[in-house]
Amino acid sequence: MVSSPHEAMHRIFQEYPELFSKLSEVLGVAIPPPTAVTVLPTDLTENKPVERRVDTLLSLETEECGSLILAVEAQSKKDPVKPAGWAYYIAYLLNKYRKPPLLLVVCQDRSTAEWAGRPVDFTAAGWPSLTVRPLVVGPHNMPRMTMTAEARKDLPLATLAAITHGAGAEAWTILKALTGALRDTRDDIRYPLIEFVSQGLGTLPAAELWRKLVAVDLSFYTSPLSEELRDEGRAEGLAKGRAQDILFILERRGVDVPDDARVRIIECDDAEALLRWLDRALTAASAEDVFGDE
Repeated sequence: MVSSPHEAMHRIFQEYPELFSKLSEVLGVAIPPPTAVTVLPTDLTENKPVERRVDTLLSLETEECGSLILAVEAQSKKDPVKPAGWAYYIAYLLNKYRKPPLLLVVCQDRSTAEWAGRPVDFTAAGWPSLTVRPLVVGPHNMPRMTMTAEARKDLPLATLAAITHGAGAEAWTILKALTGALRDTRDDIRYPLIEFVSQGLGTLPAAELWRKLVAVDLSFYTSPLSEELRDEGRAEGLAKGRAQDILFILERRGVDVPDDARVRIIECDDAEALLRWLDRALTAASAEDVFGDE
């Protein structure tokens, strides 16, 4: 199943194709900013019944390097059969578009990035007939943008850097710098980048940090993520209100509430359970009666 981080790590190039020219500086490969970009179909299947799809495929037109094809792959783990697939992509793209192809692999952990960056020779009888050398970005070579001013200079690059460093020790500082940079940007720029980070972090612990930063630093922001945060906030507020109502009713009725029962009521976040307890609190003779058989 394709994961959210997988999608974010390559789809960002569809939205911000100029990002690749910035990455080329990181990688030491001089690729100028494109003057024209075409998003190409990702289906690389031939007439044979073997389906092969690259994650993102772009045709770039540049003034200095001419035309080239950029294939972007998001790689979450080592896969010994993947280089053969990459070799197929490169050969197929060269044959179909008659333009020199480049393969960019985006990773979120150092070991996968180092594995993906090793040249792979396909050798027969001692002769390497094909060598695959992808360009690779990951936490080992992506810049750590820990200052807001630095992140503000190139927001798409800062976004991809935040995703690739999401599992690192500096994740909080990097994400904090990014929210600071996004505060004073236009909505049409800010919103997609916030969603890319949210999607790219997936289930990493940093995802929860990002949610909190968006809620605090970007409280004005409206998006699926912010709406989800606000829904959670409303649900949490409703639960706290019902818990206080239960305790208030029991207190007014003179029912003793032991500390363990009080803690159980206050810490409960199940709205339906709290509603049942609230109903029972009207007639309960003891705190145990409020919980019933639950």
